[in-house]
Amino acid sequence: MLTKRTTLILRYCLIAALGVSLYSCKESENKTTEPQKLVEEQTETSLLDAAAFEQTINGKKTNLYWIENKDIKVAFTNYGGRIVGLWVPDQEGAMTDVVVGMAGVQAFADASEPYFGATIGRVGNRIANGKFTLDGKEYQVPTNNGDNALHGGDQGFQYKVWDARKPNAQTLILTYRSPDMEMGFPGNVDVKVTYSVTADRELKMEYEATTDQKTVVNLTNHAFFNLNGEGSGSILDHSLVIHADQYTPVDSGLIPTGTLDSVAGTPFDFTQAHTIGERIATANEQLTFGKGYDHNYVLKEASGTLKPAAKISGDQSGIVMEVFTEEPGLQFYSGNFMESKNTFKTGAKDDFRTAFALETQHFPDAPNQPEFPSIVLEPNETYATTSVYKFSVKGS
Repeated sequence: MLTKRTTLILRYCLIAALGVSLYSCKESENKTTEPQKLVEEQTETSLLDAAAFEQTINGKKTNLYWIENKDIKVAFTNYGGRIVGLWVPDQEGAMTDVVVGMAGVQAFADASEPYFGATIGRVGNRIANGKFTLDGKEYQVPTNNGDNALHGGDQGFQYKVWDARKPNAQTLILTYRSPDMEMGFPGNVDVKVTYSVTADRELKMEYEATTDQKTVVNLTNHAFFNLNGEGSGSILDHSLVIHADQYTPVDSGLIPTGTLDSVAGTPFDFTQAHTIGERIATANEQLTFGKGYDHNYVLKEASGTLKPAAKISGDQSGIVMEVFTEEPGLQFYSGNFMESKNTFKTGAKDDFRTAFALETQHFPDAPNQPEFPSIVLEPNETYATTSVYKFSVKGS
């Protein structure tokens, strides 16, 4: 019987054989018949055609961008500031794409899931009823998640064409000006996100924002991961640690109740390693509300310092991902709303719980929860925060 990994490699070979374009002529010229090199070329290059990312949307051009070094390679599009794919070596040395994504801009635009790989803003996560108040004035964000606003409203940053600049092979800088009252948020906000790869197999995300009026800002990236590789099946056997003793319980609309509850004795306790699927079917009101895990964790150390947030490993690939952040919270999402409606770049469907997200953030509904860390940004301030996703293999 073929393993999931063997099946995935065969799929890559089939796609390559059908003549899907290589993204780089140089890499085409450097083909070799060595098995590891062949797998590396198929997973890195043959699934992405740069032409599929070249469009003009609202008068701005979209493209495919790569940043890389010898151990990590990341593909982006400036449409939505999205991570399209991320390749790192597995325990056998084969380059494996651990971020699911689409094969072109139109596929991202048409997807029923709008957040694949996207840079999220102005305010990540949920705002109750889409309403918040600053200095006595109420603001309304379009509701796009039941009665609530999610990830900046229905036309959030995931649908914007960002300006892109590559100062070197390891760095991509994305900028976007969000105009006053876009999606109901006050102030002209200038956003800058610097994505870079390091020699330690890290993807670093450095966020900055300034405003000319008092406003709210909470930026993140919504990469969907499968550490066994895109299209490799369920993520329920991934082993996860989250460095948090508390989480923010939610109501049926996934809005925090305002309390910080202990994870001890609950299915939310990942202070020691558990697989994602080990307790996901437990009879628990919070899991019922989220249809699985879709909750914010209160990280142990204070915000403003780069600290460990989570560590997760793929059961088949041996790939380990560690998350570090200056943010106070981490949203763990177990792919509960994936419904096989979209096709990834490998040809695989976005089947139920075949990818997860670990989003570094301030807490959901922060503008309406005075006890939560504030996301208010003043005109004389600069919003600045860094998160890092570091990759290795078991035993390294």
